[in-house]
Amino acid sequence: MSPKLRNILIVVGVVIVLLVIAPFLIPVNQFKPTIEAKASEALGRKVQMGNLSFSLLGGSLSAEDLVVGDDPKFSQNAFLTAKKINVGVQVMPLIFSRTLNVTSVSIKNPQVTLLHNASGLWNYSSIGGSAGAGAAKPQAAPSGAAPSGAAPSGAAPEFSVEKLSLEDGTIVVGSVSNAKRSTYDHVTVTASNMSSHTKFPFTVSADLPGGGKFKLDGNAGPLDSADASMTPVDAKLTASSLNLAATGFLAPGTGLGGLLDLDATLASAHGEAQTKGNAKLSKALFVEGGSPASVPLNVDFETKYDMAKQSGMLNPSSLKIGNAVAHLSGTYNTGGEATVVNIKVDGQNMPAPDLGSFLPAIGIHLPNGSSIQGGTLSTSLNLTGPTDNLVTSGNAGIYNVHLAGFDLGSKMSSLSSLAGLKTGKDLEIEKLTSNLRVARDGVRADNFDAVLPALGTVVGAGTIDAKNNLDFKMVATLKNGLGAVASPVSMAGGALGQITGGGSGGGCKNSGLAVPFLIQGTTADPKFVPDVGGLAAGMLKSQLGCAGSAVTGLKGQNPTQSLGKLGGLFKKPKP
Repeated sequence: MSPKLRNILIVVGVVIVLLVIAPFLIPVNQFKPTIEAKASEALGRKVQMGNLSFSLLGGSLSAEDLVVGDDPKFSQNAFLTAKKINVGVQVMPLIFSRTLNVTSVSIKNPQVTLLHNASGLWNYSSIGGSAGAGAAKPQAAPSGAAPSGAAPSGAAPEFSVEKLSLEDGTIVVGSVSNAKRSTYDHVTVTASNMSSHTKFPFTVSADLPGGGKFKLDGNAGPLDSADASMTPVDAKLTASSLNLAATGFLAPGTGLGGLLDLDATLASAHGEAQTKGNAKLSKALFVEGGSPASVPLNVDFETKYDMAKQSGMLNPSSLKIGNAVAHLSGTYNTGGEATVVNIKVDGQNMPAPDLGSFLPAIGIHLPNGSSIQGGTLSTSLNLTGPTDNLVTSGNAGIYNVHLAGFDLGSKMSSLSSLAGLKTGKDLEIEKLTSNLRVARDGVRADNFDAVLPALGTVVGAGTIDAKNNLDFKMVATLKNGLGAVASPVSMAGGALGQITGGGSGGGCKNSGLAVPFLIQGTTADPKFVPDVGGLAAGMLKSQLGCAGSAVTGLKGQNPTQSLGKLGGLFKKPKP
């Protein structure tokens, strides 16, 4: 064997021996207090870990049973736990001078718990604060260990890692006041050249509760040492099939639901965040007891958010349902248990058929077998209050709508005074306006005013509860000539003439017969029934003006008694 070959074999042998025995010669556990102290100082949270091991080939330290404490204002439990963490280190300084220089951190299968309190603050906000509650005081480095980059006294701790990764993790989201939690699986976080004083690229991806995917990709930093949530971010945000009811950000039982697809950009700096993009909500649901809409809702939006005040402004944005377009603007505040909104919705001359398929989302179902054809809808609404008890109020009106497949005449045949009324198999609506209030308990319609060419006018008010049940008190004023279908009119004598303004001393001119009735059943199957006593006195007075005045002045009689004389209107004539 040549001397040269022998020397090579000796060197190789020495290297092999070093690779085998070096991990046993380096007492890596002596670095555990240093690592725990530096990590606690950097995070503002108490950090603990189990035994350390060293891989010379991999150039990494491994720790078992990592635990990062939570902010005690939120929880006494762990903020993050992981069975194993790998810390990449520079090998030569570690071997020869026992200096620990971290190059990478990899956490496998971590579980992170994110909680918010009644003020809207999140437990992650205090991460990185040098005065964070629960942070362990830095311990003196053991002999021989000389961590580099120590921050001057009173300054934020220096923090830099070439590569940070969380692999296949779990994020649990909830509120400190509610034991219910939502879980996000297969969470992956990567960041490179991460530093407390520079920008760095990062990617976050996760599987969403109930299905769907989430991804945030861009740049962040420098890290805000006082409040991690204030760290500047410039990123692209995408989400697919996000189930609103399962996010953990909405209180259960709100009635809100749907699948959200989101494509937006997020830019935050100096405490202000701007978000701009498009949101598509499929199978939308806005009231408890409603049904998912069969058509999607699209919103092109732009918001500005003050991160310190936890309040934002929705800049003029647009809401689209088919070819129907409405405009959105308003404010919102996240500084509480639930987000509080004050949003204005304004839409004029929108195609009514495009909106018909969306009505079930607010608890309104068209009568069975019917459909909206033609016409327009105009509305001005305000959405106010917390998202777990949202109230929508304002006015809406439809004009020149053709309701195909709805025979009003047959539906109202139970009103004997309208026997023989023929409206055809479809219903023409010249105008229908109302003041609306939509809440978790259902819909209330006031000042209902409809002009139906085949019938006349209909006024009234009523409710649709969360189970879609109707309770409306109405008055129909029949157009000229329709009074002839009510053969028992003469049975009411002068009383009817005074009530309708047609008799002596009426003082008002009314060209038709006023017929009070109730609408019961459901929106899908409405029932029209007569009401002779309980409704007319109040309804005629409030809705028909001079006719109501005639009621109250009818020969000094009690209005209900006087209206009782009209009972014959709802009885079948004798043969």
